[in-house]
Amino acid sequence: MSGELQPRRTIRSFVQRAGRITRAQERALDELWPRFGIEFSPAPLDLDTVFGRQAPRVLEIGIGDGETLLALAAAHPAKDFLGVEVHQPGIGHCLLGIESLGLANVRLVSHDAVEVLAQQLADASLDEILLYFPDPWPKKRHHKRRIVQPEFVELVARRLKPGGRFRLATDWAPYAEHMLEVLRASPSFTNASPAGGCVPRPESRPLTRFERRGQRLGHEVFDLEFIKEGSDPTLSPQRGQSGV
Repeated sequence: MSGELQPRRTIRSFVQRAGRITRAQERALDELWPRFGIEFSPAPLDLDTVFGRQAPRVLEIGIGDGETLLALAAAHPAKDFLGVEVHQPGIGHCLLGIESLGLANVRLVSHDAVEVLAQQLADASLDEILLYFPDPWPKKRHHKRRIVQPEFVELVARRLKPGGRFRLATDWAPYAEHMLEVLRASPSFTNASPAGGCVPRPESRPLTRFERRGQRLGHEVFDLEFIKEGSDPTLSPQRGQSGV
């Protein structure tokens, strides 16, 4: 990766937490991981070889239990989906979903997503990157731990094709403001919102159990969508405008 700015090692895409693995998930990790899992290696993947075809490629960072990833992969069989998650119960749950739905267009990596982006994916290899409900690190002294930082945004930009989409969502308004501030400052992206703020929830993004619970509690969700520069030259970046 010579010549590239490496993301700060203090920025991680996850918080380590304990989780109980069920017997079914253990079985999935033993039997299904060899088929649908990709071991981390500091060398760019040949995604055509990984998936056995050429197709649009979507990366989801932090898949949780795979609810969104599975729904998207089932609804869009012409696209390939790569999910990154460090927590083994979530990986096991997602593997069971891949099996039950008979999906052939999903692969998983169990490793920190920042390192996967920096070392295991090639430039301009992705059509979309999804970052839904990352840890907002609400305390001010923890803001530096937020994954959405300038270095990370430029890494995302390098991995997206021109015209590729970076889609984000959060239910924490101050984090939405932070995301907008960082992304507006990037010369690599154009805001898909004509007003320069958030966008309506895309129909393509499934409502998860987490989000439905938040709605019942009155939590507002903020969706953002930014386009990698190099697509339509008539699109001009919506920078300098404030407000979620």
